[in-house]
This record gives sequence, C-alpha cells and structure tokens, in this order.
Amino acid sequence: MSKKAIKKIKRIFLSKKESCIISITVRSLTGEIQKGSDLCHLFIITTEKGETMQKHRKFIGDKRFYLMVLGVAMPIMIQNGITNFVSLLDNIMVGQVGTEQMSGVAIVNQLLFIYNLCIFGGVSGAGIFTAQYFGQGNDEGVRNTFRFKLWIGVILTATAIAIFLGAHEPLIRLYLTGDQGSQDMNATLSYGVSYMKVMLVGLPPFLFVQLYASTLRECGETMLPMKAGITAVFVNLVFNYILIYGKFGAPQLGVVGAAAATVLSRYVEMAIVLIRTHGNKEKYRFTKHLYRTIRVPAALTKQILIKGTPLMLNETLWAGGVAILMQCYSVRGLNVVAAMNISNTISNLFNVVFIALGDSVAIIVGQLLGAGKMEEAKDTDTKLITFSVLLCIVIGALMALVAPLFPRLYNTTEEVRHMAAIFIVEVAMFMPVNAFLHASYFTLRSGGKTIITFLFDSVFIWVASVPVAFCLSRFTGLSIYAIYFMVMSVDLIKCVIGFVLVKKGVWLQNIVAE
Repeated sequence: MSKKAIKKIKRIFLSKKESCIISITVRSLTGEIQKGSDLCHLFIITTEKGETMQKHRKFIGDKRFYLMVLGVAMPIMIQNGITNFVSLLDNIMVGQVGTEQMSGVAIVNQLLFIYNLCIFGGVSGAGIFTAQYFGQGNDEGVRNTFRFKLWIGVILTATAIAIFLGAHEPLIRLYLTGDQGSQDMNATLSYGVSYMKVMLVGLPPFLFVQLYASTLRECGETMLPMKAGITAVFVNLVFNYILIYGKFGAPQLGVVGAAAATVLSRYVEMAIVLIRTHGNKEKYRFTKHLYRTIRVPAALTKQILIKGTPLMLNETLWAGGVAILMQCYSVRGLNVVAAMNISNTISNLFNVVFIALGDSVAIIVGQLLGAGKMEEAKDTDTKLITFSVLLCIVIGALMALVAPLFPRLYNTTEEVRHMAAIFIVEVAMFMPVNAFLHASYFTLRSGGKTIITFLFDSVFIWVASVPVAFCLSRFTGLSIYAIYFMVMSVDLIKCVIGFVLVKKGVWLQNIVAE
C-alpha cells in the first residue's frame, strides 16, 4: 500500500469516528482490513489511542469545563479562604495572649461547631430542592424552600441558645479531664465561659446569613455572599486587634474582645446580604413577596422532611462525633487540645479547596439533575471528583511544608508547638482522601439520597471512628500521634463505600419532576 493511501486512511482513523471504522473507502482505494496487514496494524494502534483518549476524557474536562467549575467554586473558595485566614489571624491573636485563653476559645468553638452544622444541615435539606427548583425556573418553589429554612433555623437557634446558656460550664468541663500539663484548668474554664456568653449574641445574624447565602448559591449566585463575607472578616480582623489588645483607647478585653469582634462582623455581614438581595428583586426573583407569608405547602414540607431530616440529623450527629473525637484526644492532656487547635486552624485554611469543590458538586450536579440531564450530570460529577482529588494532592503537600513553621506564631510551650507540627503533617497526608469523601458526599446528596448520606457520614463516624478513638485513647499506651493517624485511617473504608455508591449511580434522580 502506498504511503499516500496510508496517510489518507490515518486521517480517517484519527477522526471523531475512528473507533467505529470496520471497512473503508478512500477515493479509488476500497477494501476490507486484512489480518496482519499494514492497515490492520494501523487500525489497532489508532483504536487503542482512541480508547485511551476516551478514558482520559472521562476524568479530565476541557478548558471550558474548568472555567465553568472555577466560576462557581472560586467565589466560594475566596470567601471561605478569607474567612478562614482571618479566623487564623484571630486564633493567633488569642494565642498570643496565652495558652489557657487559646484552649478555652478552642473548646467553645468546638461546641458552637455543632450548632453551625445543625444550621447547615437544616438549610441543606431544603437546599436540595432549591437547586433543582432553580434549574426548573420555578421561583415560587425557591421561595417555599427558603421559608422552610427560616422555620427550621429559628427553632434550632432558639434551642441552641437555651442549651448553651443553661449548660455551658458542664459542656466545657468535658474537655478538661486530662493531664493539665503547664495549663491552669480553672483559668481555661473561666475564659471559655466568658467567650461563649458573648458569642451567643452572634447566633441570630449567623442564621440569617446562612439562610440567604445558601439560597443565593443554590441559585448560582456566589459573588454576593463572597463580598459580604470578605467585608465581615476584615471588620472582624480590625476589631479583634482593637478589642483584644486594647488599642486606640479601647479597653483590653482579651477573649471577650475576640468574641465581640466576631459578633459585630456577623451583624455587618447580615446587613450587607439582606440589603443587597432585597434591593435587586429583578435579579434575585425569589425575594419578591418572600415574606408575604411564612406558610410552606404541606406536600413540600413533607418532601423536605423526608429528604432533609436525615441530612440535618447527619450534620448534627457528625458534628457531635467530631466533638467526641476531640474529647477522646483531650484525655491525653490539655496540651493536646491546644496543639489540635493550632492544627485545625491551618487545616481549615487549606481545606477551603475541597470544601468549595464539594459545594460546586452540589450546585452544578444538582441543577443538571433538576433539568433532567442525567448523563451530563454523571460525566460532570466524575470530572469534578477527579479534579478535587488531584488538586488536593498538591494542596496537601504545600500544607506539610508549612507544618514546622506555623506553630511558632503562637505564644505557647515548645511541647505544644511540636505536637501541632506533627498533627498538621498527618492531616496533610489525608487531604486527598478527605477531598474524595467530601465530593462523594455531595454527589449522593445532590440526588436526594439523604438516607444514604446519613449512613455514609454520621453513622460511620459513630460506629467506626468514635469507638476506635475511645478505645485507643483510654485502653492503650499508644502515642497521641499514632492514635490520631489510626482514627483518620478508618476513613479509607468509607472511601471504598463512597466509590461504589457513586459509581453505581444511585444518586441519579430528579426529585422535583412534576
């Protein structure tokens, strides 16, 4: 066969339909592929290339795909990144005051974390429907889901304030059972109580920011919550400096000043989000007649409760599980609480990457499911999970590099700094694992599989992680570093479960189809 003919055939094989060619006609050349011929060899090579390219396309998107993903993820990433960066600075400022102050604040924040995730779970249950109603163009559906969020948020916030006001001291004492080391346990308790009482004033604005920001994001608007969040964190940063250290004539309030600055920033953020959202009713159509009634249709309420209750319970139990894990670690001493506070502070900053990409899965895939585009949703989800895991391998490596340096920013003992550095490296090692788990969780949730996410997330932490941490911390002589690593390793089992569930496509459903 001439070289000219082979070139013509090769162009055909390398076209979009190369894997479908069985027989060919190129101008005057007609024939079938014969075994052992040059053409047969060429067919095998080009088909293999085509199959390899198809496999790559399954996991890797094109430029337009990643621009679309970053368009959704970057505002969330920037907002969360700035928020966590300022929280980091806030934490360092408190840490500069003393180790007892830092430990007291860390314990209270761990308890408030349970409330935060209760709110997140409460609004997320309705948020599944919000994203799909928005994909349908159903504004009244979006309004009704917002009203449901309002009801559940008010109930949860009132309950949390009552519990924390009535039982704040016993709750904080749960973390003060281990070896005191160089810390004063009574001072840690006192600082924690003072900090919590002020922080409770900030729960209502936190609720309303979550109500509006979650709805805006589910409707594809991520810029406004990001701008409000950025403004708030800078307000927090400035007033932290003024009130913690007593600058510009203000009183030196220490941990109380840190709490007051946080509360002030939350009211600023709430004002920005509410004023901007209601001031542009043409763009944010769900705000029209939003408060004309707070009734939610009974049928929708039932749907959301069926889908959303497992999600809310999941977030609550998961946060409770995390709090219990910290309590198990605290058995090994108050220095462990201080070191984990330092580790968690820097981890939260790096974690914004996979958290934002998880939110992107919920938004992008949820809208595709609501529009009935099942195959596109599955393809998009695969690429999003791959992107998140690969990116977090790099992010984890960067985090490990800063591990020896970051703890030195704190005014604490050398033992606490050393502990914190090791914890940071261990967390960095598991960042790709956490990225996969987070994306898998939001994949399952986007299709309304909240019972599965409940089992996948909170049930797992209570039946696997918590028992392992409890037994290892109390009944073995293992170091705290080994215990921490082994507890995180348990999540590898969850990775296998998540992979199977996502691959089977159990989440591919439109839950708002009329």
